Amino acid sequence: MTIAVLYGGSRPEGNTETLTNQVIQGLQAEKVYLRDYRIQSIIDGRHAEGGFHVVADDYNSIIDRILPHDILIFSTPIYWYSMSGVMKNFIDRWSQTMRDANYPDFKKQLAQKKAYVIAVGGDDPYVKGLPMIQQFQHIFDFMGISFEGYILGEGNKPGDILDDKNALYAAVQLQKKLKDSY
Repeated sequence: MTIAVLYGGSRPEGNTETLTNQVIQGLQAEKVYLRDYRIQSIIDGRHAEGGFHVVADDYNSIIDRILPHDILIFSTPIYWYSMSGVMKNFIDRWSQTMRDANYPDFKKQLAQKKAYVIAVGGDDPYVKGLPMIQQFQHIFDFMGISFEGYILGEGNKPGDILDDKNALYAAVQLQKKLKDSY
């Protein structure tokens, strides 16, 4: 089993990245920091004559990096009660990839993957983060991805996540589960 982590945070070494790194510590995982790539917003061409147009950005290079992996970890801060904008832009572009002749089996390939979500927020994330988790569940259901679980944590200022004992415990448990699947 191989792992790819999609980091959706805008702040290097933020709380979500710290918690995610607790999970993958000691595991081989390909780290993809979405903030380091240029990902254009989707221009919906599903019903346009000629369909979607080619976009000159880094999005396809990310798809090429994650498709070979068995497990995808979506790591995002909770921004305004949802995933980060860069994570949402990345997922929105899946609509285009599903119609891209260069990725004829995109949806089928994603359906063979297992996914986890790790998210940290500062405003009661154990309750207010649940709609975002449900959003990921719907996305994964649509794509046929097996949603294996999630971790929510609480933190605002850098390092706050280290005070959330429940999130840290959940990270250790997920790490053990992932190690056992190797």
